[in-house]
Amino acid sequence: MKQQANQIRPGWVILDNGKQYTVIGIQILQPGKGGAFIQVEMRDVETGLKTQQRWRTVDTVEKLTAEDKDYQYLYAEGDDFVFMDQESYEQINISKDLLGERAPLLQDGMKVIISFIEGKAISVQLPKNATCTIAETEPVVKGQTATGSFKPAILDNGIRVMVPQFIDAGDAIVISTDDLAYIERAKK
Repeated sequence: MKQQANQIRPGWVILDNGKQYTVIGIQILQPGKGGAFIQVEMRDVETGLKTQQRWRTVDTVEKLTAEDKDYQYLYAEGDDFVFMDQESYEQINISKDLLGERAPLLQDGMKVIISFIEGKAISVQLPKNATCTIAETEPVVKGQTATGSFKPAILDNGIRVMVPQFIDAGDAIVISTDDLAYIERAKK
């Protein structure tokens, strides 16, 4: 199905020059002169290689229709993750590479959506938010808590994020699974 390039979203599967690509990230750029264009970071479904492509926002791209199924994360097994189909209870192995930097966000029992094209898993969609615990962060410096400044922190899963000054080690926070950004302190 043809779509305008400015409609592309992460998780889409598109056909470009006869190859299938999963969209990882997008950035719409508006230069001072001329029309806007979209820069798309994508991964080749066959080889797993990352590439970038630019289109004018008025260009069209071929969006492939993928079959989405609900799965539940069970456990890690070597370089794969094991998921269970929520309807048939069949288990499948998915390579850690398919999740990329979001792989550490998987938690036991987490519900995900896996997209398939021609029976092959091409993307894993995590829930919008994940709750994680701060493993370590810098202590609060007196006087900095009044400003809206952020400090680096390391989560219990090893991911580095920027958090507000009032967050301490041991606190549970909610982060976005799309861009790994802090959202709020988790409710107790």
